[in-house]
Amino acid sequence: MKIKINRFNKELSEESYIEEFEVTSGETVLNALMEVKNKKDNSLTFRCGCKTGVCGSCAIRVNGVEKLACKTHLEEADLIEPLKNSDVIKDLVADLSHESKLLKNSKTYIHSYSNTQITTEDEKLIDTQSNCILCQSCFSSCPVYEVNSEFLGPYALTRVLRYTNDKKEGDSTELISSIQDNGVWDCTLCGNCTMVCPQFIDPKTDIMNLRMKSVQEGFEDKSLQNFSMGFENDFNTGFDPSGGFNPNGF
Repeated sequence: MKIKINRFNKELSEESYIEEFEVTSGETVLNALMEVKNKKDNSLTFRCGCKTGVCGSCAIRVNGVEKLACKTHLEEADLIEPLKNSDVIKDLVADLSHESKLLKNSKTYIHSYSNTQITTEDEKLIDTQSNCILCQSCFSSCPVYEVNSEFLGPYALTRVLRYTNDKKEGDSTELISSIQDNGVWDCTLCGNCTMVCPQFIDPKTDIMNLRMKSVQEGFEDKSLQNFSMGFENDFNTGFDPSGGFNPNGF
């Protein structure tokens, strides 16, 4: 079975290149990568940890789609690439250090501790968002983050919802305020992040929920502030909002 790997080594070249390898492993992409490293080219660089889909460190792209290498079945002629929207350190290892900056900007932590009694139902409310394994596949798939590196992105916004819904948070105002710029209103709701999440988190729906909470806090979609139907310029467009009716009979 042949696979293709997108290689990059800044010490050798500023450009990446595709290298093809013959492998005998017919199981997972991670097994194939380990075979290449152990038997073909020990300079091949990639991340892996638990090998069971728990740690998220082996996130890569297979045929253009974000996957966990340890959970993805290998197919003939698979193209294996590093995550997008991050600088590539070497081969399949991307620089994911922006994660800490985005978390800091979104202020995802308890701001005002509440002594409210926590129930099992309260725990379930934040359970899904708490299951993120930090693989950052959502950032790699995000078209907004691709053109705006200041965009908080799916991962950080989902974390905001987790803390907003946390009954231990006594006042979520600062959390909601932190996501108004380069945040909740900038998302296109394309759903890419939801499709690639290995933990079945739904950032698209989370962001829609945050928009609703933003409105409840008195915020509004900034993209609509300059929205106009253009009626003041109707004489330029040829559109007559009165439908041709003239109350003066002319």
